[in-house]
Amino acid sequence: MVRKQVYIEPRHERMLKARAKQLGLTEAELIRRSLEQTLAAPGLARRDPDAWQAFMRSVRRRMRMRVAQAPRTWTRDELYDRPRAHR
Repeated sequence: MVRKQVYIEPRHERMLKARAKQLGLTEAELIRRSLEQTLAAPGLARRDPDAWQAFMRSVRRRMRMRVAQAPRTWTRDELYDRPRAHR
């Protein structure tokens, strides 16, 4: 084992202690398992702030669009009354 020292927020410490107790694990073991799960996850991508901004611009454009609304031809209850298609 390699010793590491990290700083965590007080709320993280409370959460860590509670979950370790709940699972019957030491805090260190819970941290090791969490690291293993996180680092082994395929496709863990970095966040792209430019992509987020582009997405938000598209959302704002869509919100400004004027789309004529047609009245519904169904009721909410009818949705639940329809038989499900067999798969």
